[in-house]
Amino acid sequence: MSTVIRGKVWKFGDNIDTDIIIAGPYLTIRDEDKMASHAMEMVNPEFAKKVKPGDVIVAGKNFGCGSSREEAPYVLKKLGVAAIVADFFARIFYRNAINLGLPLLEVKDAHKIFQEGDTIEIELEKGIVRNTRTNQELQGTKLPDFLIEIIKAGGAIEALKKKMKRAK
Repeated sequence: MSTVIRGKVWKFGDNIDTDIIIAGPYLTIRDEDKMASHAMEMVNPEFAKKVKPGDVIVAGKNFGCGSSREEAPYVLKKLGVAAIVADFFARIFYRNAINLGLPLLEVKDAHKIFQEGDTIEIELEKGIVRNTRTNQELQGTKLPDFLIEIIKAGGAIEALKKKMKRAK
């Protein structure tokens, strides 16, 4: 996995909670594609139909607040979301996303320099985001190396498998 991510921006506001990401009634759906088809429908009914692999979510404060359901970051990854950039994330969502291999970057006010449909370039290892339309760049909180390694491996389970292979 490259640590430079470039994709189309889907913009959301503050306090996007896990019920907004994937509402409770859809958690009983066992077909992962069908479950993911309901992602973000409360705030953008077209999102799951129109998001493309490699697209990036840019949001305001407190993304992923609410319950600790792992399905929230999972359905976004299942739809091909390459990364999420926000002012800050609810901590349990943050860790669930990293554990699933979904890159997150905290960048204060990033949502202010992007419009929906812009192209974002993220230098994950440096913590930098850039709007390619305006050439504006912001410095975010750099992820620690061990979290970058988990993301590069495709998630915590894959990182552990690699570590165990090396130990043999």
